[in-house]
Amino acid sequence: MLFEPRSGRLAAWGNALLAGLASPDEAVLSIVGEDAVHRVEGLPGETGPVGLTLALGRMRALGVTGLRVALPAPGHPLGLSGPPEFNARALEAQEAVVAVGAALGLVPEVSEVGPAGDVHVSVTWHVLPVREAPPADVPSLSEAERELAEALREATEVLTRLDVAGSGPVAEAALSAYRARAEAGREALAPGYPARAVRVLALAQRVDLMVSLAQENGHGGAVAASEMAARAEALRPVERVARRALVAAYNSAVEARERG
Repeated sequence: MLFEPRSGRLAAWGNALLAGLASPDEAVLSIVGEDAVHRVEGLPGETGPVGLTLALGRMRALGVTGLRVALPAPGHPLGLSGPPEFNARALEAQEAVVAVGAALGLVPEVSEVGPAGDVHVSVTWHVLPVREAPPADVPSLSEAERELAEALREATEVLTRLDVAGSGPVAEAALSAYRARAEAGREALAPGYPARAVRVLALAQRVDLMVSLAQENGHGGAVAASEMAARAEALRPVERVARRALVAAYNSAVEARERG
């Protein structure tokens, strides 16, 4: 589930910090979220892992002016531009952040320790060299919004046709969390993002949640292996659209600045 990728939080609040629209403390608190700690390893000029505050300051000193998100999947290098080593690490993590203004990329490594209900999550962002080139397959916000509207209709039709009910305790918990987040008016992105990006992100998260619930929770009427395979195949294009839209939303602040 890509509901709120860590790369999205890092890029969104990193962009707000770099633009002078958020303080270092506010940005780091928002990036870490419910995790215990985030560290950055491999930064030029640093001999070991450093905290996010120091890392973001160092990146600014290295010439970084913005951060983009990549959400690759097998056969779809979304947001990547190479080289192969970075692409492979990003694909394994299924997400990455690519700096603008310096040839650097960051890939998260997540560690979990502790029993269920009391899990301690730490994240290490590994800094690797990247190729300075246009990212692969990232749509504009307007294109992403059009694709999402169609994807939402397709997802509903597919789930209905395959008799997939978004039910069961796990599904209900996920839906409740989504509704609570929306009702609380939680800021979906960060200062400096256009309203359209917030709208696209919210819709992309909704589509992604539908796909994830269909793939992970409850079999509905699709109990045979062939039916499960048909469900996955039918939902794959919808999930691809949702990932493209997530990347477009998170990257929109950088794209807007580059357009002047």
